[in-house]
Amino acid sequence: MDHETSTRRAKVAVLTVSDTRSPSDDKSGSCISEALINAGHTVHCQEIVPDEHAPIVSKITIWAKDQAIDAIIVSGGTGASPRDVTPDAIMPLMSGTLDGFGELFRMLSYKEIGAAAMLSRAVAGWIDSETLRTPVFLLPGSPAGVSLALSELIVPQLGHLLDICSMETSK
Repeated sequence: MDHETSTRRAKVAVLTVSDTRSPSDDKSGSCISEALINAGHTVHCQEIVPDEHAPIVSKITIWAKDQAIDAIIVSGGTGASPRDVTPDAIMPLMSGTLDGFGELFRMLSYKEIGAAAMLSRAVAGWIDSETLRTPVFLLPGSPAGVSLALSELIVPQLGHLLDICSMETSK
């Protein structure tokens, strides 16, 4: 299996974590959807929840058990502010992490925004649920950060990651 040529297309759930965004002004959520669709993937569902632990955990738990969802991308709540609880809410649900994702994202961000990149708690991993392994990506809320993560990291490897996750759960 060649990681550069996977033709697998994903059905992705997109979650924006924000106290201030609505569907009409969710630029990061729109950026995620547009990048996925342009790459041949499908946005299965897209929602917004407040920067609060319980609604984030509830939505991610439901989506991770949904057989129609191949991957989840979350935007927002990954900074250092006391209101930024996305990693704190989702990481305990993860069975494993893709440490290289956060490392590479911060490296690429550093080239664009300098030392402020270290304030990002962007992370990726997967949630195991019965026979499903669902990749989950936690991105910043900024459209520029979302665009960087999608174009440089997620879109080029999503099909291959899904191939690997499928092999793991079929054993």
